[in-house]
Amino acid sequence: MLSEIFKAYDVRGIYGQSLTEDIAYKIGRAFVYFLKCREVVVGTDMRVSSPKLSKALMKGITEQGTNAIFIGQVCTDAVYFASGFLNKPAVMFTASHNPKQYNGMKFCREDAIPINNDTGLQKIKSIIENEEYDKTKSRMRVSLGHKRAKGELSQVTRTRSQLTKKGKIIKKEILNEYVNHVKKFIDVKKLRKLKIAVDAGNGMAGKVIPLVFNGLPIKIIPLYFKLDGTFPNHPADPSKSENLAELQKSVRKHKCDFGMAFDGDADRIFFVDEKGSIVNSSLISSLIVKNILTKSKNKNQKIIHNVVCSRIVPETIMKFGGTPIIERVGHSFIKETMRKTKALFACEHSAHYYYRDNYRADSGIITSLIVAEIVSKENKKLSELLDEFRKYFTIEETNVEVEDKEAKMNEIESIYKKQNPKRISRLDGVTIEFNDWWFNVRPSNTEPLLRLNLEANSRELMERKKGEVLELMKR
Repeated sequence: MLSEIFKAYDVRGIYGQSLTEDIAYKIGRAFVYFLKCREVVVGTDMRVSSPKLSKALMKGITEQGTNAIFIGQVCTDAVYFASGFLNKPAVMFTASHNPKQYNGMKFCREDAIPINNDTGLQKIKSIIENEEYDKTKSRMRVSLGHKRAKGELSQVTRTRSQLTKKGKIIKKEILNEYVNHVKKFIDVKKLRKLKIAVDAGNGMAGKVIPLVFNGLPIKIIPLYFKLDGTFPNHPADPSKSENLAELQKSVRKHKCDFGMAFDGDADRIFFVDEKGSIVNSSLISSLIVKNILTKSKNKNQKIIHNVVCSRIVPETIMKFGGTPIIERVGHSFIKETMRKTKALFACEHSAHYYYRDNYRADSGIITSLIVAEIVSKENKKLSELLDEFRKYFTIEETNVEVEDKEAKMNEIESIYKKQNPKRISRLDGVTIEFNDWWFNVRPSNTEPLLRLNLEANSRELMERKKGEVLELMKR
């Protein structure tokens, strides 16, 4: 069962089936045992199962002798902020954009350093399977005896106290500090009167957006701000165009400057322009890159993009004096490379936007403020600001069910290798580039799927090559 819920970047499963209170309790104990930490920050989204699961996790944390700092219902990047601000490891309960029956956990070390499959999740899983946390006392008794023989009585007393003492649940309000933090990413004085439609999807943006935009010269037209983990209006997955339909209507009806839609835990943000047209996230990335690099006093700032972002992103980075770094898809890979390279900003095709000064974490809320500031100070419509970056034609990410993912990728590579491509990369799946088009086919980490991303210099070429590659993937 654990193998079913331990994913590449997090834990995720159906509540009451693959993810239960008992499992959450054991994860709490194993998490503390793995990190040997004194305190853990815990936050939740608004899902119906989050209160019971978080209570079970915190029981495990406290029974392992560690304090749980409970910050309540917050967006995911507020948990990352709390981890960095308090310099403590953290757990966030959310299943992001998944349907209501799902829940999950995202984990990080102190300073918001993510824990993924390679950096701890497999170890935590192993600790649970072997019930290693129950061996703590016997190991500590050996340690006590060793230290007693050396006469280290004060250390013995302290260790014995840690052995028998349970941790506490400490409730802490973090959102005031979080709001002050995210507002530091813009010059509030440069904001002008804007009207923005916001679809919270009954997720955490419905709680956080009013706090962040309070007192700013911006009128918010709210859609589905009531927190409701049953998602009664539409799934909290704005990557699907059908879930943006109401936002598009609202933008047109109220003559808004633009619209924003968030997923359930508000770490991702999608935009529609003043015409109600859906905006590709690579265009938003390019707009932010230009803004950040233009404002930066230091030249040659490093900026990260993943392998399936539009080529306009690295081109924009270089145009405005930055240094592009390409990385695999996935927040833990992005954040680790940001940490190593001290990159200023990072972006993914899936509408994740990362900021170095946000403890390298992704934030839909910070991104909403930055885009509002750009539209304000440029005094242009969002669609006009994006025209500069409309150079290529890009398909929506397309999934194909494949039995043997590796064999299929090898087959595709061998076929296109014969066509003398400009470049072939195996950084993440297989990426094949030609002069006037490129594509990437990469495996899903959790399902028997291959994901296709493709871009070309013309719409006709894009459609033709999309059909060509999809036919290969399906046969």
